[in-house]
Formats: sequence, C-alpha cells, structure tokens
Amino acid sequence: MVAVRHTETDAAIRVEAVSRILARAAVTALRAPSIWNTQPWRWRIEHDVAVLRADRRRQLDPIDPEGRLLTVSCGAALHHACVALAAEGAAVVVDRLPRDDDPDLLATLRYAGRLHPSSTAQLLRHAIHARRTDRRPFDVRPVPEHIADRLRAAARHAGADMHIVRSRDLTAVAVAAGHAAAAERADPAYRAELARWTGARLAGDGVPQDTTAAVGARPVPIRDFTGVEEGPSIYSGAELVDRAASYGVIVTDVDEPAAWLIAGEALSAVLLTATAERLSTSAMSDLVEVRSARELLRRMLGDVAHPVIGVRIGVPGPGALPPHSPRRPAAETVEVVGELMVDLPPAWWTGGAGRAR
Repeated sequence: MVAVRHTETDAAIRVEAVSRILARAAVTALRAPSIWNTQPWRWRIEHDVAVLRADRRRQLDPIDPEGRLLTVSCGAALHHACVALAAEGAAVVVDRLPRDDDPDLLATLRYAGRLHPSSTAQLLRHAIHARRTDRRPFDVRPVPEHIADRLRAAARHAGADMHIVRSRDLTAVAVAAGHAAAAERADPAYRAELARWTGARLAGDGVPQDTTAAVGARPVPIRDFTGVEEGPSIYSGAELVDRAASYGVIVTDVDEPAAWLIAGEALSAVLLTATAERLSTSAMSDLVEVRSARELLRRMLGDVAHPVIGVRIGVPGPGALPPHSPRRPAAETVEVVGELMVDLPPAWWTGGAGRAR
C-alpha cells in the first residue's frame, strides 16, 4: 500500500481519488518491457500529476552509453501507463521532456477528467498482463499481412513507424545482428554487465535463465545470454528455425531523446497489439546497440529513418509459453506523496526474494 495525505475537504477527496487512479496506472506500467529487464524508471504521484523519471543507476553503460535504450524502455512504461488510464476512463495530458535543464524528467501526466473507456483500451490493458517476451522458435505459420498492417498502424498512432523487413533485406539484418554480437562478446565490460543482469537472480529484475532460449540456427540470430557461445551459423548444417518469423524495426525521423521516448511508446503499442492478436514477440535491442550495426540498418532503410529498436514477431510455437519476467516491488519504483492508504492492483510483482510469474 502507498500513502497519500488526507484532509476533510471535498477537493482533497477528489484529489485522493485521482492519485489512486494515477498510482494504479504507474504500478501497471511495471509490466512494461525494458532493456535486459532493468526497469530503469521511477514514478512520483502528487495530487493530479504523475511524473516519470529515468533511473540512471540502471543504465547499461557498455551497450547504452547515451541512454538511448533506457529512454526507449521508459517510453514503453509511459505507454503502458497511458493504456491503463484510458482503460480506466481517465483522460490525461502528457508533456514529454518538459524541461531542458532536467533531462531525466521524461514526462508528466496531468489528470484531465473522465472519458468513456474504449474497447481498444480495454483490450490493450488485458494484453499488458498477458504479454511476455518469447525467445523460443516461432511456429511455421507466417504473420498474416493484415495483422502486420495493424502493427504498423499501432506504431504510427504512437508517433513513430515500424518498417517490416522484406525477405530480400533479411541478410542485412542478420549481418547487423552478427556484427553486433561479435563486437559485444569481445568487450569485457559487456560480458561483465551481461553476467550482472542474467542467470540465477533473486531480485525482481534481470533476465532469468527460464526466460531465455537456445540460440540455435535462425535467419536472424538472437542474443546469446550466456555471453560465451559463438552461436551456430545458419550455414552450419543445424536445422533452421524461425523461418516464418517477421522482423520489425521501430524508426523515427530524428535521432534524439524525444524521438527515443516516442519510439518506446511505439514499441509498447506494437507489442501489446501483437499480444492482443495472439502473436508472440521479443524485442531485439542488439540490432541497434553497436553504431556500425545501426548504420547498416539505416542504409537498409534507404537512409531516410533512424532505427531505434528491433522487434521479432511470430505465431507462438508449440509448448507452454515462457514465464513472465520478474518485476521489482512497486515501493521501489512508485512514490505517492502523502499519507492516505491507496488501493493498488493485485500484487503480481515480487516483494523481495520471490519472482513474479
């Protein structure tokens, strides 16, 4: 439970109700995807305003020295919060990067009254709780074209765009992924950071082993979370999996923090829409972590857009879905000013040593 100040005035009671709504949305936003599940954000709720700030202590310096992926992650949390508010019938005015002298202040959300919850908002809120990262090989059925169109439309509605990689460009994406993997494996700082955020962890963050998958032979290689294996070549004779996977690249017109934040919102919109369409997804940040790999993707895009993050999309493969990644306790990421007890959503997040599922 979170505390907010209580007085006896009608105005104060109204503000307390609004604070509850904003607090519930901020807790729901804990479900947002983030680079290596670092959850690099903090929320502060005061009266009718929710403030989203970057948590630089969780920035992955070896692969994200500019905070590009940290900002994308926070954008995903922002979109999750907005979806939760819309589904609850709360209108908000969002001000992104409101102060030039405070770059860690990423957004403010000010309550603007009630609205009628749309069926789309309700569907996406359900997808928030159903979505998970699925790195397993996808089914042999391709993503239907009309659903791919919906995913592109979701990205555009969020303010960015998503380029669906054509089959003739798949080699360029595979080369970018392989080049980035080789460069990162050769970096001791990368390997140390990977070890810090993967494996048998007891905290509510990072990438547990049971959410990873064998690298295998794929048209586009995925990250090897052991940090050691070279990973088989697609020409090594091993059976090729993920043949029917689709690959999207979230792109923006400019390459700056405001665009990265919006790209994170677009990423969230794509992932939730895909989940609502019963597809599986996994973000592919490795495609953009190394400058030369980003430049290769930009050339593939005709030098007209900036690639911000990749997305792997497909029909779920056979077998049980992977577990949800763990989440930090709400008390570590959401602060509500005052002393009144606020009712929050069910405690699906971890509360210390346990893991969410």
